[in-house]
Amino acid sequence: MERDKSSADPAPSGLLVIEDDPRVSESLARGLGEAGFEVRTVRLLAEATAAMAGLPPALLILDLSLPDGDGVEWLRQLRRNGHRQPVIILTARDAIADRVIGLEEGADDYLAKPFSFSELLARVRARLRTAARESAADVARVSDLEVDRRHREVRRAGRLVELTAREFDVLAYLAQWAGHPVSRDMLARDIWKVNRRLTPLDNVIDVHLSHLRDKIDRGREEKLIRTVRGVGFMLAGDAP
Repeated sequence: MERDKSSADPAPSGLLVIEDDPRVSESLARGLGEAGFEVRTVRLLAEATAAMAGLPPALLILDLSLPDGDGVEWLRQLRRNGHRQPVIILTARDAIADRVIGLEEGADDYLAKPFSFSELLARVRARLRTAARESAADVARVSDLEVDRRHREVRRAGRLVELTAREFDVLAYLAQWAGHPVSRDMLARDIWKVNRRLTPLDNVIDVHLSHLRDKIDRGREEKLIRTVRGVGFMLAGDAP
């Protein structure tokens, strides 16, 4: 289930049902399909792992007792590998201890069999709404600049901008304070983790801002990284 964290995930698509009982699997696929979802079904954890390596689902419905392993351990590894899609456990294990373990290992919801399909559908829709809000919060936009904190990617006018790890941290911090001045003291404290600024660190900060200007603003009419005299720097687009 390892993936290349340096590359962007494709846009999540549809639902993945991991269920070995064909009657339950077929019923879920039919009902969720009628509700407007694209649904993929697998019966083995190995198949689920392969599905996660391809086009990732927007949400997973996971049984725990599967022929080739335990769903809780698979879920634990899924989260360790950085996958954040919502997971709803759907299982015959209805003990409180099982619920606690499942949620602690990374499930977003837990529903015991037998279950009401209308309740499951409501939970799927609720989890997708929450995931959409969280995903939107991961991306900061200033004019035509996008700073994706989750995938640590930056795009200007849709084109990928290659940054070093520290350059990204500085730009993401400016994006967090977009429209407001950011001082060198703030950058020293929050990015470099230094409480007392020294002249050499000021020089390092200035070098990073110069590199960011080269990569973000060079050749563009609209300059987004501004110098605020006597204060520091600011990320801002032109006023409409």
